[in-house]
Amino acid sequence: MFLTLPTLLTWARIVAIPLIVGVFYLPLDAGLRNLVATVLFVVFALTDWLDGWLARKLNQTSSFGAFLDPVADKFLVCACLLVLVKLDRVDALVALVIIGREIAISSLREWMAQIGASRSVAVHMLGKLKTATQMTAIPFLLYDGALLGVIDTRLWGTALILVATVLTIWSMVYYLQRALPEIRAKAK
Repeated sequence: MFLTLPTLLTWARIVAIPLIVGVFYLPLDAGLRNLVATVLFVVFALTDWLDGWLARKLNQTSSFGAFLDPVADKFLVCACLLVLVKLDRVDALVALVIIGREIAISSLREWMAQIGASRSVAVHMLGKLKTATQMTAIPFLLYDGALLGVIDTRLWGTALILVATVLTIWSMVYYLQRALPEIRAKAK
């Protein structure tokens, strides 16, 4: 359970965090730092898809893997957002909304599981869309240059992170609305 290939790929996303952050402390040209951080992020973000696919293909799904997978994603996204705030590529308010939502919804899911109502806050397509948008915005913002000499990654990354912020709020409202009837029923 702890050392299956899918779980090791999930652990790799957590191990990647100091590598991605550490790149920005290396005495390299800024463009090279951006490129290395972007490549690392993309490679490790792809393990999110790969570990799920392998777990199903190899019949190695586990409750531990189901727990660790979203935790690894949240750590990776939050760490990169904090780096981007420090580099002045993401507004602190945007990072606060995204990170705050992750904490709030994770807490809500834990609470709903305790009262036996975890189905009401099961992962929804809106949450998946939010994650996909974040995972696209972050490498654009890490790269911070002209991709293929034409694509202004800061412009596209900023637009996408703002879309992700809207989706973040929208999905949080959705999950809270789904949980409210259960919360009210348990409060009686």
